[in-house]
Amino acid sequence: MPTIVISEFMDEAAVAELGRHHPTTYDQTLVDQPQALAALLADARALVVRNRTQVRGALLEAAPRLEAVGRLGVGLDNIDLDACKARGIEVFPASGANDLSVAEYVITTSLMLLRGAYAANAQMLAGEWPRNALIGRELAGRTMGLVGLGSIARLVKAKALALGMRVAAFDPYLPNGDPAWDRVRKCALDELLGVADVVSLHVPLTDGTRHLIDDAALRRMRPDAILVNAARGGVVDEAALGEALRQRRLGGAALDVFATEPLTREAAAAFAGAPNLVLTPHIAGVTEESNVRVSSLIASRILAALEG
Repeated sequence: MPTIVISEFMDEAAVAELGRHHPTTYDQTLVDQPQALAALLADARALVVRNRTQVRGALLEAAPRLEAVGRLGVGLDNIDLDACKARGIEVFPASGANDLSVAEYVITTSLMLLRGAYAANAQMLAGEWPRNALIGRELAGRTMGLVGLGSIARLVKAKALALGMRVAAFDPYLPNGDPAWDRVRKCALDELLGVADVVSLHVPLTDGTRHLIDDAALRRMRPDAILVNAARGGVVDEAALGEALRQRRLGGAALDVFATEPLTREAAAAFAGAPNLVLTPHIAGVTEESNVRVSSLIASRILAALEG
């Protein structure tokens, strides 16, 4: 039986490093086979997951020898932290290893949505020349609004400033004297929603942040503003967002995370007919480079935990 079980994709070099030290089972299909995963965990001391494997309840009960859980990413919504703490199971997120990838995603989708010129292939190939319809807007001179000013948001801030943007932020937990506030307009949430040209979310999903961006919040935003959520599904009321886009009460949106993942047809129906919308399958933090960084970091932490 394996000592280490990996249920979602991981860089092969990191998998090989784990395998050099301990019997390791790496099978990406396990995320969709909870019974098979539970059976493998009977003697396992470590489990490595991304965001889909639910490390709670029956799965934890099936792993009596579990000592460590490695999360290939930073969100811990799928892990019962209280249960792990009660059993002395260490949980290791890959903090910082994919910050750059997420920050670049925010800037990229902001550019795409403001410029609005990257979905004309079919028209062009059909012989059309929709030049006037595709005159978009620039980021420079506009305001990037950050909801949360943690490590990823600070990278977004730096990139936004480099592109000539102003930056505003809402973060009630960050002390006034923190250096992160330098060159940032500190706002209450309602104020930020009203002044930002781009609103980018950087908060965890908690009882306090669930549907933080609801219909009322969307109505506070400027009608030409852009919303980017590469933080956590559930922070945005997806039905309200779809309606705001269809009614042209919002300039556009990019979502990389969803309340239900993978996004089902039923959940996707909320976005039917919504214009200027970018949907991606929870890949903002996953690039070739970040996958190597994240995987290497988690492999080293798992090995250190197992070696005491």
